[in-house]
Amino acid sequence: MSDKKIKNIFSNGAISPLFIADSISKHSTKTNIGGHSIFMGQVRKDEIDGKFVSAIEYTAYEALALNKMHEIREEIFNKYPLSCMHIHHSLGTIRAGEICLFVFTSSAHRKPAIDACNEVVERIKAELPIWGKELFEDDTHQWKENI
Repeated sequence: MSDKKIKNIFSNGAISPLFIADSISKHSTKTNIGGHSIFMGQVRKDEIDGKFVSAIEYTAYEALALNKMHEIREEIFNKYPLSCMHIHHSLGTIRAGEICLFVFTSSAHRKPAIDACNEVVERIKAELPIWGKELFEDDTHQWKENI
């Protein structure tokens, strides 16, 4: 494990489109970058057994999740020639239509950025202790499966 500082990927509430736009615009001065890949996870208004999801309440075992994310980040940087990687995951109640996950990777060429972004998203879903409780319009809920 390197001695790089563990980055906090969590923020309370939805990730705003303005934050995403600002994050993208800050990279225009980095002229060695030729490709960016972005994934934005949005809460869906799924229909389950005749009920509609109104929001998802995200919780996490934060210390464990941040340590694991640090390991994943280091592995991804060692595997792909990236210029940078930004990861933001919401905690708390995120309404249908709002952004709950923002992953942004950059490199000199598009393929490493795309491949790294995809791998990071899949590993977040598979490996981090983050849970989503689907809240229905009728005030009932169920725990979401990460698929």
